[in-house]
Amino acid sequence: MVNMRFSDILGQEKAQHFLRQVMAREKMPHAYLFTGIPGVGKKSTAQALAMALNCLSPQDGDACGSCASCRKIVGGNAPDFQVIRPEGSKIGIDQIREVNHGLSFAPLSARYRVLVFCQSEAMTPEAANAFLKTLEEPSLGNIFILTATEPLDLLPTIVSRCQRVSFQPLPRAVVTNWISEKKGLSRKEADIVAGLSEGSLGRALEMVESEFLEKREEWLARIAGLPAFPKTKALGVAFKWAEELKTGDTRGGQGSGFGSAVVLDIWKSWYRDLLLAKAEGSEHSFMNRDFSQNLKKISKGFNIKNLAESVFLIDRAQMDLVENRNSALVVEHLVLQLSALAARRPPLDPFTNGSRQA
Repeated sequence: MVNMRFSDILGQEKAQHFLRQVMAREKMPHAYLFTGIPGVGKKSTAQALAMALNCLSPQDGDACGSCASCRKIVGGNAPDFQVIRPEGSKIGIDQIREVNHGLSFAPLSARYRVLVFCQSEAMTPEAANAFLKTLEEPSLGNIFILTATEPLDLLPTIVSRCQRVSFQPLPRAVVTNWISEKKGLSRKEADIVAGLSEGSLGRALEMVESEFLEKREEWLARIAGLPAFPKTKALGVAFKWAEELKTGDTRGGQGSGFGSAVVLDIWKSWYRDLLLAKAEGSEHSFMNRDFSQNLKKISKGFNIKNLAESVFLIDRAQMDLVENRNSALVVEHLVLQLSALAARRPPLDPFTNGSRQA
């Protein structure tokens, strides 16, 4: 683990302030629900809270980061700080039973035993019901922190027994500055990543540490050229792209590591920007700001209704992927639908006939 104190967390000042106030009153709820999109600091804040609660030398409501208790948590050797993650795609009943067995004993060395349930919405129905009984009869010295994207994905009875703390997407400028300073990207590249991360620092880091920036242009070139294809060619293109994305390979070679979900995010950002451009929205709101002038030109070949419908279709395809439907069929069907909706006047190709905005 990383040495993550409150002072090390980017943004989320409101959530931090609330938690510091609760600690100062020394009346800790036994369960918290941290909600927000992935990558905005929920798990890091859970660790920071555990460190602050058990720190031997706390400073202004924050952990010192160097005492024996802090070092154990950072080193992953603290028996009273546990992180429960999905095994595969689910948190199962056996994991909850193991947790409940440990709760029958007092914390070994810390003031509080802190248990963090990452992606708590991944609990199976059996696991959720078993955990609910634990929440209904909490034992002293134990604090549960559930992280989830949306509270609606959890049992209402679990949500009602937790103190909810909301985590907001980080401002684009904040992510841009951090990525540029900490990862050495140019301001232009950092701004691209920050815009496409949609306020998630975790997602931005994944982009930086992969070949994302290089592949993004190819993905955009493909979707930008789709309206020019005749119906007969669109069918072949849909099949080809679907097969490539099925294997997580968007270039036709092996081992690219990018699958349908990532590509669909980029396609949605493109159609979203086209919609904004068509509606004469501010360039500052574009996710793909480096193609602002091209987006304005290309949007002239579309109408607002069809662009809005295109964004809706991509959203629906993403939900289908979450439900583990056949990714190749989802992408194939989506490409054909987008092709049918696209304006018949071929748009300007932003990667050959246009020039990038500096």
